[in-house]
Amino acid sequence: MRAPTSLLLFGGFWLTLLQPGNSAAGEILITDAEAGLPASADAALSQRALTRGPAVEQVAPNPDARVTSPLPLKIKFTARNNTSIDPNSVKITYLRSPNVDLTTRIKSHVTADGIEISQAEAPPGMHVLRIELRDTQGRTSTGTITLSVVK
Repeated sequence: MRAPTSLLLFGGFWLTLLQPGNSAAGEILITDAEAGLPASADAALSQRALTRGPAVEQVAPNPDARVTSPLPLKIKFTARNNTSIDPNSVKITYLRSPNVDLTTRIKSHVTADGIEISQAEAPPGMHVLRIELRDTQGRTSTGTITLSVVK
């Protein structure tokens, strides 16, 4: 009698997880607790006039757009001077006080071309992320992206 009951409970558990309404909508990029941290004074970046390092471009969502979560996140990397991006060098930080390292959450979505997550979860609010990367010749760059998430 125990085996069928266990099997039934186990099967029911998996069916519950597989139902569309109960499955996770996306991958957690920023948690509610992290969004509740104070804003960082580190948001401003010092820019030099000449940079030969890779470029960081926010493709989606548009930096000026107000979006709902989950949102598509697409960041494009452009290498310069006949080099390529070192995907292992990419670091992404949520600018809060204290700053939150999000690198492990996005690592599986990083390629030499950029970062792409089809459904990234983030709570409502203005979120500024800093992306640091390096090309294969060791030149580094830093870029910021802004996510304006509404309910």
